[in-house]
Amino acid sequence: MTVDIDKTTGDTPPAGPEAIKAIPVRHYGRYISAVVAIALLAGVVYAFSQGKINWDAIPDYFFDDRILDGVGKTLLLTVLSMVIGIVGGVLLAVMRLSKNPVTSSIAWFYIWFFRGTPVLVQLIVWFNLGLVFEYINLGPFYKDEWSDFMTPFLTALLGLGLNEAAYMAEICRAGLLSVDEGQTEASHALGMSHTKTLRRIVIPQAMRVIVPPTGNEVINMLKTTSLVSVVQYPELLRAAQDIGQTSGAPAEMLFLAAAWYLLLTSVFSIGQYYLERYYARGSSRSLPATPFQKIKANLLSLSNRSASTGGTA
Repeated sequence: MTVDIDKTTGDTPPAGPEAIKAIPVRHYGRYISAVVAIALLAGVVYAFSQGKINWDAIPDYFFDDRILDGVGKTLLLTVLSMVIGIVGGVLLAVMRLSKNPVTSSIAWFYIWFFRGTPVLVQLIVWFNLGLVFEYINLGPFYKDEWSDFMTPFLTALLGLGLNEAAYMAEICRAGLLSVDEGQTEASHALGMSHTKTLRRIVIPQAMRVIVPPTGNEVINMLKTTSLVSVVQYPELLRAAQDIGQTSGAPAEMLFLAAAWYLLLTSVFSIGQYYLERYYARGSSRSLPATPFQKIKANLLSLSNRSASTGGTA
């Protein structure tokens, strides 16, 4: 071992700074809260295990044909209702922002009415409109009794879709207002029409604001479809209730329906996450890591750490 000595003074140069030993802060509150949460969860699981519930009936009927048919009808109703809601919401938002007082007033009244009445009441009203309109007459195109025309599926579709349009109108209006007015003025200065400006300039930029709450509305719509069981439409909840009445396990079938709703909403939440990530590309320099990227990074760091430990040993 050699030591360098300053030739002019003959003194030994001072040693470098010592390595800082970082001691992580211990968060005892986190440990206590984790223990309390686990204890509460264990208590709830124990309470349900002691109840008079035949848990074996849930896996027996989980993939029953009637349940799967109800799941398919639930998804179909969710998609179609959201299509009506989104298209109607965009139209109502544009009408609400119009300088025409008649158009703006019509949109305002629609939003006020459908947001001010419960969706369950709207479904029941649609189902019983035969008391007001005995026949539906569209001239040479269609004519029939109202009871035959207003089927449970059409009742559910109109009740959910038209109600959703009122909520989507406010979401779309917020997105349109988030775009700077200079964008519209610049496009008009270039000779673009109002419709083309909305389609090419305003709406694409507003999507970053519109998409996140729309994803929440899709998930909410998936759960709201359970209300259409009151109009005899055989969606997931109605199918589970029918099986519960015939099998003698009504509570078990409700838990089964809840499990299916949790599964479907989880899948929809993943889709919402990646859709938001897609529309956030132009708003931030670097996108946050996805859950899979985080897991991969943690695994690589663990493997590198174990390799370095093994190498030094």
